[in-house]
Amino acid sequence: MSESLQKKTAPWPELKRPLVAILRGIKPAEAVDIAGALVEAGFEAIEVPLNSPDPFASIAKMVDAFSDRCLIGAGTVLSPDDVKELAAVGGKLMVSPNIDSGVMQQAAVEKLVTMPGVFSASEAISAVKLGASALKFFPASVLGSDGIKAVRAVLPPDCVIGAVGGVGHDDFKNYMKAGVTAFGLGSSLYKPGLTSKEVVHQALITIDAYDQAVDAV
Repeated sequence: MSESLQKKTAPWPELKRPLVAILRGIKPAEAVDIAGALVEAGFEAIEVPLNSPDPFASIAKMVDAFSDRCLIGAGTVLSPDDVKELAAVGGKLMVSPNIDSGVMQQAAVEKLVTMPGVFSASEAISAVKLGASALKFFPASVLGSDGIKAVRAVLPPDCVIGAVGGVGHDDFKNYMKAGVTAFGLGSSLYKPGLTSKEVVHQALITIDAYDQAVDAV
C-alpha cells in the first residue's frame, strides 16, 4: 500500500523559500488581500486551517487569484471528506496535525502535496510509509531542535522535514542545523484583524531572517 501511495502523492515542490504561511482565523472577505500581501512579499505556500470561518471559500478565492504563483491549501485536515472538499475547490496542499491513514489515502488519490503532523519516530516513519510529501513536526517548540534532530537521524535522508508550532523567525538557524528544511508560520505572520500592510511588514521580516539563516548555516 505504501508504495502505491508514494507514487500517487505529489512531491514537495521546489520553493525558493520553503515557508508556509498559516492563516488561522482568516475570513473569505479578506482572503485575497492577505494572500496577495504574502505572495508579493515572496511567500510561495499558504494554508488556511479548517477551523477558520468558511475556510473552503477562502481557499477557493486564493486559488482563483494566486494558484499560478503559490501552493495553496488547507490545514487542520482531519477527515477524508475534508480532503475531497479541498481538492474540489482547487487546493493542492494538505496539512494535518496528525497522521491518519484514511486522510493520507484520500490525499494520495487527489494527488495533493501532503504535510501530516508527527511528533515521535513511530509517527514519522508511519507518515513516510504512507507517502507523505513532507513531515510536519508539531508542536516543534515542545520537541525542540534537538528532539527533531534525534528523530531525523532514523528517517530517509531525502525526507523533507518541517517545523511548525511555536516557531518564529528567530528560530530558523537552530532548526536548520537540526535538519529542518521547511517552516510553518502562524501568529508571527498573521492574526485576525491585521491589515495587509501589517502582514507584508511581518512577511518581509520573516523572509529576511530566513535568508540570513540560510547564509549562516
